[in-house]
Amino acid sequence: MHEESVLPLAEVLAGCFEQFQNQSLLIQFWGLTGGDQRVILRVMKAMNRREMLAHTGLAALTLGLFPSTLDAALFRRRKRKVLFFSKSSGYEHEVIKRVNGQPSFVEKLLQQWGPQEDIEFTFSKDGSLFSPDYLHQFDAYFFYTTGDLTQAGNDKNPPMTPEGKKAFLDAIHHGKGFIGTHSATDTFHSPYYANRATMYKNDPPGQRDPYIDMIGGEFIIHGAQQHSLLIPTDRHFPGLKDFPDDFGPVEEWYTLKNFASNLHVLLIQDTKGMKGPMYNRPPYPSTWARFYGRGRVFYTNMGHREDIWTNPVFKQVLFGGIHWATHTARARIRPNIDQVTPKASQTPTA
Repeated sequence: MHEESVLPLAEVLAGCFEQFQNQSLLIQFWGLTGGDQRVILRVMKAMNRREMLAHTGLAALTLGLFPSTLDAALFRRRKRKVLFFSKSSGYEHEVIKRVNGQPSFVEKLLQQWGPQEDIEFTFSKDGSLFSPDYLHQFDAYFFYTTGDLTQAGNDKNPPMTPEGKKAFLDAIHHGKGFIGTHSATDTFHSPYYANRATMYKNDPPGQRDPYIDMIGGEFIIHGAQQHSLLIPTDRHFPGLKDFPDDFGPVEEWYTLKNFASNLHVLLIQDTKGMKGPMYNRPPYPSTWARFYGRGRVFYTNMGHREDIWTNPVFKQVLFGGIHWATHTARARIRPNIDQVTPKASQTPTA
């Protein structure tokens, strides 16, 4: 069954659910972020079969009625709640800087795009808010951050506590989503980064910062802004169907290390012709999706420049990742890093 053939069913069910909105189990239904069988079972618990058929007129609603397709079509109706967190304990990028209390460039764009994409963004630079109760209200966390976020650092905004950091990582591991752009990998560095002699080397597994274990890669350094070709590997992933073969904008390209072994690489950084010793390495992942426990993690190293944020290709990639991370889009995610970037672990020398 194709998704478009299920949409009328979704519309009918939505009307049915509105009539039963006083029932707590159905309210919980809208809060789920995954699990096809759980969705159907909770609805069946809230209404007996006769009630459901009377309101839908569809005798086909059983546990075997393509629940994954129903989930994908129906769940897109509920707005997802995403926390956009942009504390800069390290360098603060211009696109996320607030001036005179006004929203940053990126915040203004997300405010504009959110309603179009059924996303309700909350904007914060306050790490002290991170607690299990605060984090629970969101479907996903979107980071454009730098440095050790448990320190006040450069922007002087309140830091996370160590307990807040753990609560955040636990929330993702238990099923919340995560989206990271650009300097999200320049956050919570692993031990080797602190020493110039070792910063280019991969930290041994088990010795990397827990945040780096979650996001799946770590910033080393960047060179001068320049053109660089991005090579798509999976056009079935949301937002990549029409990705141009010649997409190579001017950007501040990060060179990365400490890649997780289960990365599903979406875009490859083609290092051929790039200027600067930090890019003297084989092609490596630029954008990826992966699972962290039950959580969905999406990252792209793009996002430094304003004209990247206003580029429609970037927007498609970004919201494809957001929709996947928040369970409103589906994709087959299998580790492919060893196949598409087999030498990604070969980092440049200092």
